[in-house]
Amino acid sequence: MTEYKSEFLKILSERGFIHQVSDHEGLDKLLSSETVTAYIGFDCTAPSLHAGSLVTIMMLYWLQQTGHRPIALMGSGTTRVGDPTGKDESRKILTDEEIEANKAGIRKVFEKLLTFGTGPRDAIMLDNADWLMKLNYVEFLRDIGRHFSVNQMIQRDSVRLRLEREQHLSFLEFNYMLLQGYDFLEIYQQTGCRLQMGGSDQWSNILSGVDLIRRKAGIEAFALTAPLLTTSSGAKMGKTAAGAVWLNPEQLSAYDYWQYWRNTEDADVERFLKLFTVLPLDEIARLAALSGSEINEAKKVLATEATAMVHGREAAEAAAETARRAFEEGALAEGLPTVEIAAADLSAGIGVLAAFVTAGLSASNGEARRNIAGGALKVNDVAVTDDKRVLGTGDLTGEGVIKLSMGKKKHVLLKPV
Repeated sequence: MTEYKSEFLKILSERGFIHQVSDHEGLDKLLSSETVTAYIGFDCTAPSLHAGSLVTIMMLYWLQQTGHRPIALMGSGTTRVGDPTGKDESRKILTDEEIEANKAGIRKVFEKLLTFGTGPRDAIMLDNADWLMKLNYVEFLRDIGRHFSVNQMIQRDSVRLRLEREQHLSFLEFNYMLLQGYDFLEIYQQTGCRLQMGGSDQWSNILSGVDLIRRKAGIEAFALTAPLLTTSSGAKMGKTAAGAVWLNPEQLSAYDYWQYWRNTEDADVERFLKLFTVLPLDEIARLAALSGSEINEAKKVLATEATAMVHGREAAEAAAETARRAFEEGALAEGLPTVEIAAADLSAGIGVLAAFVTAGLSASNGEARRNIAGGALKVNDVAVTDDKRVLGTGDLTGEGVIKLSMGKKKHVLLKPV
């Protein structure tokens, strides 16, 4: 492990954030001698970022905590092009209205983790549409395009893999690395930013900006990437069988978000505590040393601390209490995810298979049937044994809901309206 002098790189190194750095010594010296401005870009392809984006967001958090200035770049300009990195096919072209709506949703998480303002260390939010949408194409090719080698571009993984597989790569997407490189140059000219960070899949794109700044401005800029995370079992970070683990409460409740972290695999607990919480390293070491059933206590701490970062401390503790009551006391706790159904439909009767599909606890009737056979499904804490059972108003609890459970950790309330 490289020994760093700057506090920022020390923290990133100790907590497992660093995958590649373009110039370790040069960047460490810069961070040790002055306030450094750094940015990370986020394209506006969905109404919320997901947990897989948290690694880079936390890098911006630690940058500000160590006295430097973070920039969150909204990529509503590059979203109109589409990053081919890691994609087997072209990204869906979104309308301007969809992009603006997504941008509004994505902004919310940064307001919880960064302090924005006009001070020298206050965070800045920029949007690359402000300069990309004004570009003159011929001037851009002459002033920027001439610094890019097509020979090098087609060797970069984002392009090479698509070509080797004979998968369609549009000229629109081929331009993406030029635009990302130009972003770095533009942000440097506006703010003096000399560091771009991102996931390791962005390494070649970031280096294109480093090279462009050197050629156009004669200044050394830097690249720093974090590893692309998977769980110990190989699952992609921020994804579950049910879909993406969204950061915004409109897409995923604080309770479900808490549950995602509570269900962390044993082997990932220490790594995730370092990356996704701000707990001191000695406390993390203590929690990571727990074994057997005690590791569940460390998972609860991880879930509460990670949820507090994104949803706030009050919501995190409420989610933890809801889970405690539901799992440890078997109570019908308020705060469990609720799915509304038409009262008339319940009066007429709903098949138990359809009920679990509606609740999102099974993907299909067939899966629900298999789960019943395996003893995994319960209605009001009683195991379902008959896959032809019909739920009706007689199954409503005193609280006016029906509690559906899959296993010990997943619960949904059906509520007639």
